[in-house]
Amino acid sequence: MLDAHHHLWNLSAVEYPWLNAKDQKRFFGDPSPIQRDYLIDEFRHDAEKQEVVGSVHIQVGAKNPLDEAIWVHSVSQENPDWPMVQVAFCDLTAPSLSDDIEKYLSIPTVRGVRQIIGRAPEEDNETGTNDLLKSDALLAGLKLIGSKGLSFDLQLIPELIPATCEILQDVPNTKVALCHAGSPHDRSVSGLKDFSRSIAGLANLKNVTCKLSGLGMFDHNWTPKSITPIVDTCLNQFGENRCMFGSNFPVDSLYSNYSKLVKSYKDIIPDDCHLSVFYSVAKHFYFDKV
Repeated sequence: MLDAHHHLWNLSAVEYPWLNAKDQKRFFGDPSPIQRDYLIDEFRHDAEKQEVVGSVHIQVGAKNPLDEAIWVHSVSQENPDWPMVQVAFCDLTAPSLSDDIEKYLSIPTVRGVRQIIGRAPEEDNETGTNDLLKSDALLAGLKLIGSKGLSFDLQLIPELIPATCEILQDVPNTKVALCHAGSPHDRSVSGLKDFSRSIAGLANLKNVTCKLSGLGMFDHNWTPKSITPIVDTCLNQFGENRCMFGSNFPVDSLYSNYSKLVKSYKDIIPDDCHLSVFYSVAKHFYFDKV
């Protein structure tokens, strides 16, 4: 198995404002239980029990994203028996984008970048996160990273999918990984129907691959039954060759342990899709260099 979406943090090595903020609720709930170091040994302790053999680290809100990328690379170098690549933060609308990309390209473990378009309606309204879609520079930035061989990790909410599809259809050569299955935050019957309709737009773009990850952030009491409609929708629309598993640990450790998470997904996903979803898709997307 490969885990295509997880985080690590060392609070003494890299500064993370949100991990240092106290008494501040986030869109996924109360972060206080994970406002501590989460290092590779703890992650591997859980992951290796589930036969995970490598992973993809995703940026997680460092004050200085380059510091984070350099630290993650050092962790990878210090653990040669654990293949780990990373997705770093990059502001695709920044005037310094070309220089920023060159810095990341000098770090061998960097395979892609992420700039969050949407987290959750309430938090987005407060922070203006989804204003990114209004920037004319976003399209140019997506084209540039694709031309440099970097992928884009796309995090957004279903309401933003139509506008995002209009942009992504113009960057067919940039690989895109949809984080957290598009973050379906409305788990009502009507909400899931809306999610299914909206995500079809992304599924129609052949450069987009879907991550089955982070589903506990909007359903803290989730069960295999409660997430099955989401997983089934993604598999039906993207197909097994464009879906990959990610734990979103340690964030999703707030609502589950690693073994329950993996077992639930394995029970939901048909056996003949396991090799693709739990290994091959992530290997091809993040680890194989063309």
